[in-house]
Amino acid sequence: MPKSLLPAERIERSILLIRGQKVIIDADLAALYGVSTKRFNEQVKRNKSRFPADFVFRLSPREKANVVANCDHLQKLKFSPGLPYAFTEHGALMAAGVLNTPAAIGVSIAVVRTFVRLRKLLASHADLAQKLDELEAKYDEPFKIVFDAIRQLMIPPVPSRRKKIGFRLE
Repeated sequence: MPKSLLPAERIERSILLIRGQKVIIDADLAALYGVSTKRFNEQVKRNKSRFPADFVFRLSPREKANVVANCDHLQKLKFSPGLPYAFTEHGALMAAGVLNTPAAIGVSIAVVRTFVRLRKLLASHADLAQKLDELEAKYDEPFKIVFDAIRQLMIPPVPSRRKKIGFRLE
């Protein structure tokens, strides 16, 4: 079985949650496929029929600002005049077919595996929540503190906006 060309962590870092969907921004997808964002978007525009609304959508100015503020690796988008595209799992796969390069095929396999792994993680999280509900109904009063503590641990941490450390000129 061939090893993936890209570390899964790099792909996972590129996957964002926007409009309730897991997506990859066009700049990240282009970088993964080894082409420029401009060339990548040209190929997508030439093949519009392959990219319905549930495969790709354009970010709003507010979403773009949010992505730039929260993703250090996408700071270059701040100065881009256009709004980036967001590709769902299916859109990312379709893009591999549009690019039709050996590198794109290898990357598309890695992208699919990463999306599938994330889906399994989310499903196991949902299973854990359901089992916790069942246990809580069975052992209601004596273990309330334990169940509350476990539920607090299941909540994903909120990214904090900490002040940067170091010398700054004001």
